[in-house]
Amino acid sequence: MNQAASELLEQLNRNSTPYQDPLVRVDWEALSFDRFWLPEPALSLHGLPEFDRLDLDIRLALSRYEFIHFIEGALWLESLFMERIARAAARPEADLTRASYRLHELREEAGHSLMFLELMRRSRLPLPRTRFRRANLANLIGRHAPFESPLFWIAVLIGEEVPDRMNRLIRKHRDDICPTIHDIITLHVMDEARHMAHARETVTGSLDGIPPWLRRVYRPIYRPMMNRVFGQFVEAFYYPPARVYELAGLTPGKRWARRAWDNPQRTAFVRECVSPVLRLLADNGLTLGWR
Repeated sequence: MNQAASELLEQLNRNSTPYQDPLVRVDWEALSFDRFWLPEPALSLHGLPEFDRLDLDIRLALSRYEFIHFIEGALWLESLFMERIARAAARPEADLTRASYRLHELREEAGHSLMFLELMRRSRLPLPRTRFRRANLANLIGRHAPFESPLFWIAVLIGEEVPDRMNRLIRKHRDDICPTIHDIITLHVMDEARHMAHARETVTGSLDGIPPWLRRVYRPIYRPMMNRVFGQFVEAFYYPPARVYELAGLTPGKRWARRAWDNPQRTAFVRECVSPVLRLLADNGLTLGWR
């Protein structure tokens, strides 16, 4: 490990050490149903004439269910990552600084999951039936790719970066959303900034360790696979299934899901959210695309 990577890990460890359970940092008493949980520009139907004609109550309900769908995806990803970190901890690596930081990540991801579950519990909404659409190939790679492989850490980086941009947009609309949701998003963004810094460093380091000739061999294999993973992540997080619309009172749900998929403003919104990670991967020799 080079000096820059070592210094980064030391800094990440220091910044993660003063840990406080997010459950005690969120203002749960401010949770309300008369404020948006997702700002309107972040809703999948925003920009459609039909959306503008919806009653406020329907738009508020849609914001709640789309946000819950979003954090259900985060729960899935965090469960995958926690599983792999826990399995790796059973075989301590020589680099104790890196091993320590990964345990910090484990603690923080567990805190995020508890925070999301607490929101679901307090909302008393029929949440489990939204059924987050898991990305099958990403799930397979997340569970079975070698832990130190570029393949695994590229998937981790994509999985962290894709929803993070949505989180950052939500934070910009502090005055438009429920304060409890703003607290949750803020705590999540702060921790994930460190997690993404670690993932970027790990991806770069693992790719730098591959000889150029072997990179040329891997690229035709990695690119179509990771392109599919990327597309699955984007579609799962940014395009809710029909059941989400039905829970919000929009039926038939399949028709609204199709309208969201065909919504040009949604496409532009998603492109804006995913463009940073696409540039980052391109800088590391992996050019991906979406739609």
